Amino acid sequence: MARIALDAMGGDFAPKAPITGALLALQELDTAHTVQLVGQPDVIESQLSALLSGELAGATSVRNRVQIVEAPDVIEMSEKPTAGLRKKPKSSMVVGIKMQVDDESDAFVSAGNTGAQMATSAMLLKLQPGLTRPAIATVFPTARNPVVVLDSGANVDCSTRELLQFAWLGAVYAECIFARPNPSIGLLSIGEEPAKGNAVVKEANALFQKAGFNFHGNLEGRDLPNGASDRGPFDVVICDGFVGNIVLKFYEAVAPMILRLLSEHPGINPDDVRSALKGFDSSDYGGAPLLGCNGVSIICHGNSSPRAIKNAIKVAVRAVETGMNDQIGQRLEAAAPAIISAAADLA
Repeated sequence: MARIALDAMGGDFAPKAPITGALLALQELDTAHTVQLVGQPDVIESQLSALLSGELAGATSVRNRVQIVEAPDVIEMSEKPTAGLRKKPKSSMVVGIKMQVDDESDAFVSAGNTGAQMATSAMLLKLQPGLTRPAIATVFPTARNPVVVLDSGANVDCSTRELLQFAWLGAVYAECIFARPNPSIGLLSIGEEPAKGNAVVKEANALFQKAGFNFHGNLEGRDLPNGASDRGPFDVVICDGFVGNIVLKFYEAVAPMILRLLSEHPGINPDDVRSALKGFDSSDYGGAPLLGCNGVSIICHGNSSPRAIKNAIKVAVRAVETGMNDQIGQRLEAAAPAIISAAADLA
C-alpha cells in the first residue's frame, strides 16, 4: 500500500490538473493505494465535486481513496526556494513533505515551485548518509529504451565527487524503476575521449573508471536521442544541473517542432506524426524524483497536464513499492569506500 501526498495547489493549472490527475491515477492503480490531496479544503472539495459530477463521473468509485489534508498557504512559483519553511510552514508543499517525516505518507508529488520543493525536501527529509546534494533524475525517451539523466536541474555547479554520487544514484534508479541489472553509466561531455571536457568532467571520467559500477565512458549530445553510442546502449547519463536542464528543455522542444513542420506539408497526416512521436511526450513519464533525499519527492513540470500528474503519481507508487529509497541507502553505504577514496584523490 502506498499513500501518496499530492500538492493540490501546486502548478500552473492547479487545482484542477492535480486533482484530475489523482482521480485518473486511482482508477488505474490497485485499490490498496490512496492519494492525499494537500491544500485548501474548500477549494479541493469544490473541484472534486465539479469533476465527479461532470467529466470524471466515472471516477466516483475511487472517491473513498482520496483524503483531504488541510494546508491553508501556497508557495507561489516566483517565491525564493527557502520561503516555504521560513515564511509558509503551513503551505501545501511543506505540509505534504512533512507528512513523510511524521509517517503519515509514503511519497510527495508536486508541480509547484521546484526550488522550494528541493530545499524543503532536503531540509525535512534529510539527505542519505554520505551525500552532499540531491539530484533530479529525469527520464529521456530514445530510439531504444528510455534513459535517466541526472542532474537535470537541482545543482548548477557540481564537483567531481558530486558527479560520482549522482552516478551511484542513477544506477540504483535504473535498477529499481527500469528493472535493468548492472546499468551502463555514461558521462556527458564534448567528446568520447577521456581527455575531452572541462576540468570536472575529465576528473570525473578518471574516477568513474575505478568506481565499481558499469562505466560506459564519455557520451556526446548526439548519443542521447539514439540511446546508444558507438560502444553500445547506455542506461544512465551523468552531468551537472546546468547542462542537464539545458539539454532537457531542448529535448522537450524537438518533438513539437517536428510535429509542426511536418503538419504544414500537404499529404502528411498529423495524427500519424503524433503517433510516431508519442514516445517523446514528456507527460508519459510524469515527474522526476529528487534522488538522494531520505524519502520520495517527485518533481513535476509547472505546466503539467492531468495525464502527467497521473503518471507522476504512478512513478511515486513504483518508488515506494520497490523500496527505492532503502536500496539507495544500501548502495551508497556499499559505495562509501569508493566515494571516500575519490575525495582523497581530489584532496
